[in-house]
Amino acid sequence: MEDSLHGVSQFDIFAALVIFLATYGLIITEKFNRAVVALIGAVLMVGLGIVSTEAAFKDHIEWNTITLLIGMMILVGITNKTGVFQYLAIRSAQLAKGNPIAILILLSFLTASLSAFLDNVTTVLLIVPVTISITRLLGVNPIPFLISEVLASNIGGTATLIGDPPNIMIGQSSKHLTFNDFLINLAPVVLIIFVATMLLLFLIYRKQLRVDKEKQQEVMKLDANASIIDRGLLWKSLVILFLTILGFTLHSVIEVDASVIAIGGASLLMLFGVKEHDLEEVFHSVEWTTIFFFAGLFTLVGGLVDTGIISSIAEWMLDLTGGTVDSIPALSMLILWVSGIASATIDNIPFVATMIPLIQDIGHGMGLAQNAPALDVLWWSLALGADLGGNGTLIGASANVIVAGIAMREGYNISYLKFLKVGAPLTLVALTIAAIYIYIRYLLPLLG
Repeated sequence: MEDSLHGVSQFDIFAALVIFLATYGLIITEKFNRAVVALIGAVLMVGLGIVSTEAAFKDHIEWNTITLLIGMMILVGITNKTGVFQYLAIRSAQLAKGNPIAILILLSFLTASLSAFLDNVTTVLLIVPVTISITRLLGVNPIPFLISEVLASNIGGTATLIGDPPNIMIGQSSKHLTFNDFLINLAPVVLIIFVATMLLLFLIYRKQLRVDKEKQQEVMKLDANASIIDRGLLWKSLVILFLTILGFTLHSVIEVDASVIAIGGASLLMLFGVKEHDLEEVFHSVEWTTIFFFAGLFTLVGGLVDTGIISSIAEWMLDLTGGTVDSIPALSMLILWVSGIASATIDNIPFVATMIPLIQDIGHGMGLAQNAPALDVLWWSLALGADLGGNGTLIGASANVIVAGIAMREGYNISYLKFLKVGAPLTLVALTIAAIYIYIRYLLPLLG
């Protein structure tokens, strides 16, 4: 990696910047498939010699991240065939006794909990169709439920290493932050933010969520057990999912990478839970569009790294804040709020992919070791800002777009403005809570 722009041709610097910004712009417009756009950008980076083929595959594409995602997608895809997620949604509604406000809170809690261990997109794909069915039975507008679930999925996904793609990227890039580190450092503030969000959502939607007693009884009559269509596979899936998550928590003890644990769990479940003629269908459950998007994205950002653009931005940020360990408080707040605001307007995955080498260069510029506590504060600031900022607008995170698409298909329109009116204020509240948490838990000890 170049430490500055010295030694790199002006053409390479200009071309890398133009390709990156043009690709980014096309991704934001959502007029073209983002994976195809990212791959074209990556091909241009390599084709023009800005990034060598060897560097793209060896240095820039985070194979651990991609392998971890594939493993978790396979695990969830097989488990979904049992009907357990639909069962949980119906049981949540019945636990609330058909009360729409209680259903909204319980389904949001279920979404947040599942999103801590499953991909956000996968979680909403499982929960949203059931939610629409329940709201139709109750005769209430599903949009408050769907917006609440989107917010809950992004909040819940912030709590763990595997809950949100940006966290997976941060965990793999930091080289030392484990599943337990994410859980211990992020879960407490996530719980506070979730409670605050639910309270505010109650105040926003309480007048819209009123139903007749007869409608509530219809929900109570649903047979949740009928959702379970393969009990044998269910037990196998739950056991292997448990062992996989246990492996994540013991990651630092057994010294096995999280990606190996995930793909190992997926392989075990395919071996013992899937018949050979069904394996092709299992591989179709992998969101290959997302996987190729990541591969292209990593190469794109690699172009900014190899031309020294990232290190130059890092130097600018260091100069702006002082460039010493004493500037960590200012840097952490800058990263949190910039990440939060940026991730509200653009997908948080490409943003985090750009920020990771930036933080690495900042740490290098300060002479900090990879596992220095002062550098960890910047990682937590990036994770909280990027994950929570995804709730700001309808295009802030992939889960938001997916839910809006499902709702539109079912005849309900979640407009950009409708989402913004709820998402933006709640995101500002969440980021403010995160800023207070970072200051009290990390910055006061550093300053003291």
